[in-house]
Amino acid sequence: MWGSVTSLPSRLSITTVAGICPRLRWEMGLACSARLRRRLTQSCLECQPFPGLHQSETSLRSNKWMRLFPGSTMVADTVAHLLQAGPPGSSPWVLECNPGPGMITSALLNAGLQVIALEKDKTFLPYLESLKTHLSGQLEVIYCDFFNRDPPDNKVKTPPAMFTETLFRNFGIREIPWTADVPVKIVGFFPAKNERNVLWKFLYDLYSRSSIYDYGRIELNMFISEQEYKKIISKPGEKFYQPLSVLCQTAYEIKLLHKESKNNHLNFIQLTPRRNLFTDNLTPMNSCNFMYLVKQCFAKRRYKLIDLFNSWYVHEKVDLLQKLSKNKHDLVASLGPEEFKYLFEVLESSETFTQKWLFDHFLQNTVLEST
Repeated sequence: MWGSVTSLPSRLSITTVAGICPRLRWEMGLACSARLRRRLTQSCLECQPFPGLHQSETSLRSNKWMRLFPGSTMVADTVAHLLQAGPPGSSPWVLECNPGPGMITSALLNAGLQVIALEKDKTFLPYLESLKTHLSGQLEVIYCDFFNRDPPDNKVKTPPAMFTETLFRNFGIREIPWTADVPVKIVGFFPAKNERNVLWKFLYDLYSRSSIYDYGRIELNMFISEQEYKKIISKPGEKFYQPLSVLCQTAYEIKLLHKESKNNHLNFIQLTPRRNLFTDNLTPMNSCNFMYLVKQCFAKRRYKLIDLFNSWYVHEKVDLLQKLSKNKHDLVASLGPEEFKYLFEVLESSETFTQKWLFDHFLQNTVLEST
């Protein structure tokens, strides 16, 4: 069961959902963590105003502070079961981003998994720290913002950004070959207000093998809205088919692990980077060109493929259409993710192709920025 916060119930059943704005923290104090220890109940969706905080009701409704947490131990146990692999100590570290009151954290620990809790809200840190003291190295708690990881600048921010190199080095997580098994699993919720931006950030990191993906095929196990999920799994001819669909399906093996439709229509999905993503002609060095190509094609999605190839001065266009199993009347948007990848690899290996599409992409962006 899920719900979004508008006001906190008098019993502080924060296990359901929470959106804690800064002006509430000083009034809640450590009493919050004490109550959390006692109130890890099944769920409570009947929200009532928090005593004495009527003036903060508007702030609580602000989407800026909306966060989702499981309101049922059954859902948390399902997540832990899906992530569990082998006896305790044999599975990779699980990074839980923004665990909040720790319902999923507790389920993961009970399943014998090693957890690094990355929490950006100080409200929840006392409870997570108290949970850590009862364990012998199975849980680590870090105050940081996972979704603001590896920023280009070194400015001090609140909450602090997560730096992958420092975090992984401190816990002995080393770089491994791309074709090796998954070294780290990540679990959590995509931020409700900027799911798409977060997905694009993961894609850029993955295709360039930077940030967390510098250490191998890091697996994402995340709750995502039904709307965004449809976009990343859409196929040619479907309503939501777009560059995000192509790039996600090319990069990840996408599995739907659990569907929660009672309230927010959330899907728990697994995104595992493909072992065969990188080839001789698609590498971390030129992967940005592949992303640009996909975007450029969707900007001309109603073009016929033959006309697009003509605009790029492709000399072997008829042969290329045959290899793609397409005819001269097929549209650009008819290409599937594997066909986009094949097209890019063929063009990259061609001795006659001039990459005019890349010039067109930058020219188009320059025009858009100047208007």
